[in-house]
Amino acid sequence: MRRYHYQDFPAARVAAAKRGRRVSVCLPARDEAETIGPIVETIHRELMVRHPVVDELVVIDDGSSDDTAAVAAAAGATVVTAAGVLPEYGTEHGKGQAMWRAVHVTTGDLVAFCDADIRQFDPGFVLGLLGPLVTRDDVTFVKGYYDRPIEGRPGEGGRVTELMARPLISVFFPDLAVFSQPLAGECAARREVLEAIPFVGGYGVDLGLLIDISERFGIGGCAECDLGQRVHRNRPLAELSGQALAVLQLGLSRAGVAAAVPAFGWTIGLLRPGADAVPVTFVERPALSEVPAHRKTA
Repeated sequence: MRRYHYQDFPAARVAAAKRGRRVSVCLPARDEAETIGPIVETIHRELMVRHPVVDELVVIDDGSSDDTAAVAAAAGATVVTAAGVLPEYGTEHGKGQAMWRAVHVTTGDLVAFCDADIRQFDPGFVLGLLGPLVTRDDVTFVKGYYDRPIEGRPGEGGRVTELMARPLISVFFPDLAVFSQPLAGECAARREVLEAIPFVGGYGVDLGLLIDISERFGIGGCAECDLGQRVHRNRPLAELSGQALAVLQLGLSRAGVAAAVPAFGWTIGLLRPGADAVPVTFVERPALSEVPAHRKTA
């Protein structure tokens, strides 16, 4: 598994190395009106107008109740409503479902994902993900990693990673322990890779992609890139429990420990004393290569 730094890939180098391949950048978003505009504006200005790196910039609006869609469109993105994409496979919200739909509606040979809640967004986030793919034919999947400060204190982000994902990986998937941030939302891959694997719904998707791609295509084709520093919304600890449970469900499923997953998922109640259970449902979308409606449009 190779490691890179985003500074290794200036925009001019990535643009020259594309060799005619189309690049799609996707931003799954729900209620991110405060941050989505500057992200889209930066990508559009620096990587579409100034440098011909990105050919398609798509925001998948996952049921926002604020002005996310309008802000993103005004800034230069194509906005797609998640629930209207392949609704026969379910219309519920979730990051994984939005990413799966993004692969379906985009056309790029290379597809990069970035989260929509990042502040001080830098074009290097996209360039660092794409750089290894355009400069090496043997790289199939790139995972980002970065420093995540909390209230200005460096190195204290990634609480779900340290308390849930890393122990799961250590027990069931030790080969993946080499990845710095297995739950990072920034990643990129070749289209044929993303179309060949299922997408787990919700917050289990990032670890699910890492497990499934490394198993199907080999960890030797994976790389990670240091994207510098990421500043974003840090949730209170209590709000991370549902994310952690989703990661646990994914890990147990992929390890073969959980029972067989029904077609539209299974639900576990997140329990706290004196409070109603909060349902967390594990769902999984099939590989798009197996979806008839996708094959007709591919």
